Amino acid sequence: MSSVQLLGLRKIYADRVVIDDIDLEVRSGEFMVFVGPSGCGKTTTLRMIAGLESITAGELRIDGVRANALRPADRGAAMVFQSYALYPHMTIAENMGFSLRMSGVGRARRREVVERVARTLRIEHQLERYPRQLSGGERQRVAIGRAIVRHPKVFLFDEPLSNLDAELRVSMRLELSRLHRELDATMIYVTHDQVEAMTLGDRIAVFRDGRIEQVGEPMHLYERPCSEFVAGFLGAPRMNMLDRPGTGATPAHVKLWTALGGEAIEGAMRLGVRAEHLQVHEAGYGEACGLLEFVEHLGGLSLLHVRLDGLDCVWIAQGLGSENASRTRGHRLGLRALPGRVHAFDAAGRNVRA
Repeated sequence: MSSVQLLGLRKIYADRVVIDDIDLEVRSGEFMVFVGPSGCGKTTTLRMIAGLESITAGELRIDGVRANALRPADRGAAMVFQSYALYPHMTIAENMGFSLRMSGVGRARRREVVERVARTLRIEHQLERYPRQLSGGERQRVAIGRAIVRHPKVFLFDEPLSNLDAELRVSMRLELSRLHRELDATMIYVTHDQVEAMTLGDRIAVFRDGRIEQVGEPMHLYERPCSEFVAGFLGAPRMNMLDRPGTGATPAHVKLWTALGGEAIEGAMRLGVRAEHLQVHEAGYGEACGLLEFVEHLGGLSLLHVRLDGLDCVWIAQGLGSENASRTRGHRLGLRALPGRVHAFDAAGRNVRA
């Protein structure tokens, strides 16, 4: 296990700053997830750690050692890419043991290490096959196994599950979590999928425009986002938002803002409520009323899309599937926010209650 420190890390392409003074410590043995929209800098940061991108300014330390000028092979980091990048003419055993062979490890020792790692990944019965004979999930396990046999200080994952279907992604998330526990390894994982971030990470670093917006444990970020950006990015469906009523606002808008406590929160310009923090009542009871436009039936849960009276917006409330099975388009509903569950953001998008 090793720690990774980013100290004022910067990356500039020509005259464009893509990573801007990032400070972060990934603790030894931690599963850190980098999450954010496309183009926010998370993959570039991972590639700088791996040595695949040069560092314009700042310092990278791996296990306390300055790594800026070290070759990728000398950093003790193993990277797993979105594409499996397996050699098609080699067997699975040969693919997994290739780096050991290049390092001069003998045939018997290579076989011993590869078989042990294959058992950990549950692909020991696939070792004599070729990549074309494996499923996508099995090929990704081989790619992970190729990294494990090197016994790296740090594992780096660049959206490794993006090419898998939904069912396989769920099972592979479980496998990665199990591997992290069994290997007791330091892992840094890049994804744009907030579900992967929430389920895998010990901590999450939310990236935005080349900077880290917030770092913390998954539920801390979910419940206490530092900004509207973090609040909107983490959580599905997205947080329901309400702008501060201005001149010409409808009575319904003013009433809802006041009922949610907006007038009592200094500096609040927008209020936010998550779907699971809205109580659903029959029409006429609640802080806001409206017509049901659409119901997403998700089995045990339902998501109710309600167009609010006097407001040009749709809010989404979450309820039990059994309680909403009979509700259809045009049904009239009232919504009420749970006490203490309203977020408030200032003009700059910062959470004034965080």
